[in-house]
Amino acid sequence: MNLAGINAASPDALRAQLPARHELKFYINPGDYLILRGLLDKVLRRDVHGDANNNYFIRSLYFDDAYNAAYLQKLDGVEVRDKYRIRIYKCSDKEIFLERKRKQGELIQKSSVRITRRLCDQIISGDPTGMERAENELVQDMYRQMRTRLMRPVVIVDYVREAYCHPVENVRITFDKQLRTGLFSRDLFNPDLPTVSPLDGQEMILEVKYDRFLPQYIRDILENVPGNRCAISKYVLCRRFEPIEWLQ
Repeated sequence: MNLAGINAASPDALRAQLPARHELKFYINPGDYLILRGLLDKVLRRDVHGDANNNYFIRSLYFDDAYNAAYLQKLDGVEVRDKYRIRIYKCSDKEIFLERKRKQGELIQKSSVRITRRLCDQIISGDPTGMERAENELVQDMYRQMRTRLMRPVVIVDYVREAYCHPVENVRITFDKQLRTGLFSRDLFNPDLPTVSPLDGQEMILEVKYDRFLPQYIRDILENVPGNRCAISKYVLCRRFEPIEWLQ
């Protein structure tokens, strides 16, 4: 796995301007996944949210504006861009999060707030009424996006995540498996929602996140495993079945 150009310990100038984390993404095949997960399971901690097999199910409903800016900016390689989503786990409404993920190069910054089922349904329906009075800045931001850019839900993204953590530099390594798209549905809480895979093969997505630097022994583990580093967007992948004229 090629980690060339990733400094192991030097400070990042961008980080002083934008408090954020590094995020690296790779495609990995099932065989290499089995090898790497075996190594990581010996030296890192399993995620506390995982089940007995260290897996948990994530569903996100992504939003875009009337111009499909999030989609087109990703394709065009725009340096700084935002994505908005509502995220749940196990198709349950016990924990619902409104999130904004800001990307600047390989740095990410995520804002998240827990919201009620009532507010969730209101946002999905496209009704921003009263959100401007919210105390939370992210809810206010979503209000502005809905009012000025006609932000609306566009695609459901499902996957199973397997995560390993390390306290030094807040390292988090995840395997995102069984990626599926809900196509044109906005039925966020439906456990029987029909979905299809947007991938042509059996590859998985490996994500490596950390604060300022990646500890050397973790770098050594990753460098011994084949993998293709890519600018992967699960959001863009899951919109691949939409007619192209919708996205222009």
